[in-house]
Amino acid sequence: MTTPGRWIEGTGLVLGPLLLLAGVLTRLGADDFFPGQLAAHAAAPGRMAWSYGLYAAGVVLLWPAVTALARLIKIRRPGWAQWGLTLVVLGLFGRVFHAGVSHLAFQLVDVLGLEAAQRAVAETYGAFHVFKAVNVCIMGGWIVLAVGAYRAGALGLARSVALGLAALLPLGVLKGSSDPVSLVALAGLAVALVPLGVSVLRQGPAPRWWAAGLAVAFVPVAFLLGLAG
Repeated sequence: MTTPGRWIEGTGLVLGPLLLLAGVLTRLGADDFFPGQLAAHAAAPGRMAWSYGLYAAGVVLLWPAVTALARLIKIRRPGWAQWGLTLVVLGLFGRVFHAGVSHLAFQLVDVLGLEAAQRAVAETYGAFHVFKAVNVCIMGGWIVLAVGAYRAGALGLARSVALGLAALLPLGVLKGSSDPVSLVALAGLAVALVPLGVSVLRQGPAPRWWAAGLAVAFVPVAFLLGLAG
């Protein structure tokens, strides 16, 4: 038995890249930098909430996804697996932090108005935080993991290159990520990981009906409990 397990890893491999892509496609047309992202929220708050929520969920699901890939790399290239997994996960932590700050910035629009929120974000955008140290991991981790995947034979050359394209995704707070380069990077991530996820999910027996039911029910219950405080 592996941790976190075949079903969680397979689900992350399939849904992680697809949710990221869905999040970016949902906010297509908005300017990619923070004034435009805040303006887009003021004009269509529901749309931007879904966009950033889907993107953040995709980032979280990449954790079990890269864990599964690193396990395959470890068979032949343990050093590349350890470094690649560590750097990518540190980068994912950074992106989750950015998602939280972006969420707060959107609330400023609702409370203070667009112009005041844009001014507040502009005056604090470069503020120090410890997660600045993982910016290099956000970009470099995918390259290390991609090289390791190729050298270990876990992915072929084309899919390893596609995986490495994830390094091109913009990083930071309130980044639209809807430019052509970002869409290519996310498409590459899907090409690299989704087929592997399908393969992982097909291995072994199907889950018991009650376990599948509990997993499906857990999501809305957890969401409602979170809303309750």
